[in-house]
Amino acid sequence: MAQTAGTSLLMVEEPLDLVRLSLDERIYVKLRGDRELRGRLHAYDQHLNMILGEVEETTTIVNVEDGSQGQSINTVNRKVPMLFVRGDGVILVSPPSRSS
Repeated sequence: MAQTAGTSLLMVEEPLDLVRLSLDERIYVKLRGDRELRGRLHAYDQHLNMILGEVEETTTIVNVEDGSQGQSINTVNRKVPMLFVRGDGVILVSPPSRSS
């Protein structure tokens, strides 16, 4: 990684650099199984295993009723103080928005 004086901490050359810049920030994580997490990123590794704190989890459940065209969509929310996320279930990681 090329470094220049004063900008070495803000350079993004690889995808995991963006995750590194999000340490101790609130991030959004989309998981398999219609699950979404919002929480503070405490740690991660190259497999995107993550430890999140102050987590808000949203699970979307779609119920298709037999014999009819209808379906119902329910969302379940829960708060978890600390959560380990296994990286193979991660679809998307969104860092916090940074304003200029």
